Amino acid sequence: MIKNEYDAIFCDLGNVLVNFDHRIAVKKILAFTPKKEEDIYQLFFDSGITKDYEEGKIAFLDFFKRVKDSLELDMDYTAFLPIWNGIFFETPLNMRFQEFLKSVKYRYKLVMISNINEAHCEFLKKKMPIFGEFDKLILSYEVGFRKPSPEIYNAALRAAGAKNSGAFYIDDRADLIEAAQGMGIRGITFNGEEAFKKIVKELKGKDRE
Repeated sequence: MIKNEYDAIFCDLGNVLVNFDHRIAVKKILAFTPKKEEDIYQLFFDSGITKDYEEGKIAFLDFFKRVKDSLELDMDYTAFLPIWNGIFFETPLNMRFQEFLKSVKYRYKLVMISNINEAHCEFLKKKMPIFGEFDKLILSYEVGFRKPSPEIYNAALRAAGAKNSGAFYIDDRADLIEAAQGMGIRGITFNGEEAFKKIVKELKGKDRE
């Protein structure tokens, strides 16, 4: 009889299941704003506006209005939305990892934990069947917290019905892995081929008859 060391796999979305680059959007926005590239990037990637949107505190139209005002943007929201959503791309490693998750789904609870906004999430759900393989989606804009807040990890634990030591966490950011480890959740930083091999070994190589 196969016995797993873990009960659940907690998996990040961005740069794990699908890659993204905000600079794709930034370069397209440059033609519609007097602001510099780095100013736009900072606003998109790490600002209070983005934080509020990812924590579900504001809706898309409110987010867009604040972005438009901040960047003095000469563009309406119907033109902005496809640019905002056009930052994602799948790599061969993303696809291999998706297939790996499918192959172990029958043995673990799969829980996605993502710092993400509603527009990006709804866009990706339509494009990526892997969303349907997860038992639970713990999304920052729905739960009101972003990683590394303990609340989002606790929400994932409750959703999986798992103890801290029974969850294995995969994320591309080492600081978020470290935050989870501080709560007793083990994990590996997903940063390339070698990390992928370690994950496969950890989750497939520890079965005991």
